[in-house]
Amino acid sequence: MDQIDERAGAAASEADDGAEGATLLLSAPARYAGGAGPGGGDGLHRIAPNNRFSRVGLSFSDLSPGTWACLQFGLAFENGEAAAFAVDAVAAGFDFLAADGSSLDLDHVPGLARSLLDPQVAWIPGPALVEARPFRIAFRVPDQASGVSVTLRSWKNSRDVVLAEPVLRPGPPDQGPGPRQRPLAGDGMKLSYALAEEIALVLRGQIYAARADEHAARVRLLYRDRAGTEITPPYADAISVPGLGAVINLSAQPQARRFTLALRPPPGAVAVELDFGVWEDAPDAADVELIGLLELALEDAFRLESLCDDDLLDAPAFLARLADRLGLPEGVPAAWLAGSGAEAAPILARARALRDGPDRSVRLEGDGVILSLAGLPDWTLPAAPDWSEDPFRSVAWRLAYQSLAWLLPLAALAGGGLRARSLAAAWSRANPWGQPADGLSLHPAALAPRGGVLARLIAKGDEPARAEIAAEAARHGFALAEIVGQNTLARALHGLQAAAALLALGRALPGFAFAAHWDTLARDSLTHGFDALLPEDGSFAEASPVRRLDLLSHGQAIAAALGETEPGPTIRRRVEAALPGLAGLLDPGRRLPPFGDAPAGLDHAAWIARLTAQDRDLVAERDAAPVPQGRTAGMLALRHDGPERGWGHFALTYAAQSPHGHRDCTSFTFATGARRWIVEGGGAEGVEVGPARHHLLSARAHNVAVPDGCETVAGSGVLTEPLALDGAEALRLATTVHGPDYAHARLFVVLDDLSGMAVIDRFARPGRPLSFEGRLHLAPDTLVALAGPRRALAQGEERRLDIFAVPLKGQPAGMEAAIGRNDRPGAMQGFCATGTGGLRPAPVLRYAFTGRDTVCGGVVLAADAVAEQRLVRLLAEDAVRRLVEI
Repeated sequence: MDQIDERAGAAASEADDGAEGATLLLSAPARYAGGAGPGGGDGLHRIAPNNRFSRVGLSFSDLSPGTWACLQFGLAFENGEAAAFAVDAVAAGFDFLAADGSSLDLDHVPGLARSLLDPQVAWIPGPALVEARPFRIAFRVPDQASGVSVTLRSWKNSRDVVLAEPVLRPGPPDQGPGPRQRPLAGDGMKLSYALAEEIALVLRGQIYAARADEHAARVRLLYRDRAGTEITPPYADAISVPGLGAVINLSAQPQARRFTLALRPPPGAVAVELDFGVWEDAPDAADVELIGLLELALEDAFRLESLCDDDLLDAPAFLARLADRLGLPEGVPAAWLAGSGAEAAPILARARALRDGPDRSVRLEGDGVILSLAGLPDWTLPAAPDWSEDPFRSVAWRLAYQSLAWLLPLAALAGGGLRARSLAAAWSRANPWGQPADGLSLHPAALAPRGGVLARLIAKGDEPARAEIAAEAARHGFALAEIVGQNTLARALHGLQAAAALLALGRALPGFAFAAHWDTLARDSLTHGFDALLPEDGSFAEASPVRRLDLLSHGQAIAAALGETEPGPTIRRRVEAALPGLAGLLDPGRRLPPFGDAPAGLDHAAWIARLTAQDRDLVAERDAAPVPQGRTAGMLALRHDGPERGWGHFALTYAAQSPHGHRDCTSFTFATGARRWIVEGGGAEGVEVGPARHHLLSARAHNVAVPDGCETVAGSGVLTEPLALDGAEALRLATTVHGPDYAHARLFVVLDDLSGMAVIDRFARPGRPLSFEGRLHLAPDTLVALAGPRRALAQGEERRLDIFAVPLKGQPAGMEAAIGRNDRPGAMQGFCATGTGGLRPAPVLRYAFTGRDTVCGGVVLAADAVAEQRLVRLLAEDAVRRLVEI
């Protein structure tokens, strides 16, 4: 056994068999490929540096559907690993299996992310970003699954990686609603798509049945002509059934079976309607469902890859090839590039205006164009840009630059319209498909906004640049249609943006042969996207308040563009219902709690005001509410407006977390005396990268407690009914974010006047020694002093906050303050985001408790001695103690 094997084994040995009576699931014998193989001892597996191909396969059975589970293994990298700071050094792919072993192609598994290579994936960081202890990946077992095949594969690692003793720990049942299912019994599912030039559509999906059945379900087909009249069957590849019409059978043998429908329209067809359902005489109709969202694409000859082949085509040449592929003898029809005569709906531009207010990203100074993007300094656009510029080495700046969103405010300036269209045409010429000047230009965060910009620029002008812009808009429509049809971004804001841009492009080019198809495809995607991100019950898939507000902004802009046609009214209704809850989270200083991604420089109250109907003032309604409390899915806020003491605010998040987002479930913020004392690390996707981003996502950047030094995992919290006390309120959370080994509850006692609060954690692990550490992040300008092993004092702006540790079960294990500790990138402490990509030192206070079986304790935060005494007395009350012990 060499050194790397020993380190992997040592990391695995830090784990034990869990709490007394805990169940462990062991893998079937491992499978190896691509240079992977067994390590130098029992239970060791070695992955060679061979991207994607070197892999170790593990299989686990007897999973309990609807419960949380946690994969755990020791991990060690060889010295000199080049991917030490990569967040994706190794990939862990998950393929969930039905009872008969068939693979489930699920579109969402809480705790994991969709992937193209494996159905679901979790990423394992390089050695500089992980601690030498067992690595854990938690996930919710899908309701249809009985087993899982895990593939640990080489990704960015440059040297061997060793895994030790992988096991799967079953956890408790999930207390929240599971991912949405799509049963085919009853009304089933109906879809409708416009067709393009009688080109075949390819529809892919998967059907699942609790019992394998050769005739589990069927799909009815109906084609219509331009007048809307039904075209009488027969249809290609369909059978005619009396009373049903043209039908295609869908087999569920095995239980989970993928299907591909090649829908070849009959002559004259311009639309197709599909009705998925069960056969009328099916014995187990209630147990048949579609797994995941359907994928829709044009037939292979009209995919971007096929149309472009290996040629570097500019936009006009792309359209010429498309016309040739369609067999049009006279080339590109003039109607294809004819605009609608009116500007396309500025959907994404309107969403940006709701968020930021007036667009000040560009101005003219003489002959120069000055750009102000991504919160970074002004930059002068070169006279002839090559479109690979990156003056600030910033991903966020490059995305904003490549989006061309700044061309719209430029076009609105006096004399800027012609210049904007010339720049758009120049960008098109410099970016033939397949060889972009900057690879980030193909990222959906740049591609979708750019599509919306091109749609707007088509309407005006008759100069030659307009024809180039229209051709580029058509090419962008093909790219966006493929992204939207694949549904890989269906649960992300980027997916909604792609669908909104596709909708705008279809309207901007009404004579284009594919415009009607894009419109129906975009509407279908928007329907499914809002079902996932903002369901009818008001829950949010996104945990960040700012991202939720971003979603509502896009929803309002999309609903305005759709008018009274669906899904416009449905989206509008959901946005209007969700907005007051978010407004209720605002503190008296006009800010939302900085949970999750929290970009700097936004005026949240003004943003909400722009979203609000003209006859309502949600901020005023919040201030006038009889109960000073705001609630939205997974979040709660309390406030107090005291003219003498100053305002106070407490906010709490218990929204579900995943390893790909902020691990901040149970984190909180606290302000008293008109000063924010307990804050969050902040940060935003695309602004911070590398170790800085990794730190801001980790539990170390949030006000949470962690047991035995273990990083939190995917999971969520459940808030019980608040308990009213004498001049205070008690809030209790039960969570699953510490994995199956630990039972965890967190209690908050908050005084009504917000002069103080207490936070108490209880961890239980029967039969085992146990310790935990809590963290409090204070504002960067705060002075922190330790007055003993259980007491600290914070000062700022001539105010003070006393912090006092309270053990309820177990022993206190001291306090420690840290500011800007970065000796180990994977264990940084005491930093917050600057808002421009860097980190700023800030004080963090750590407090600890230790014991056996069960440990319970926390801290009291008080603005004065009276508040501290009240909180200590409340913590001693039987009602509070019972709440802790539940």
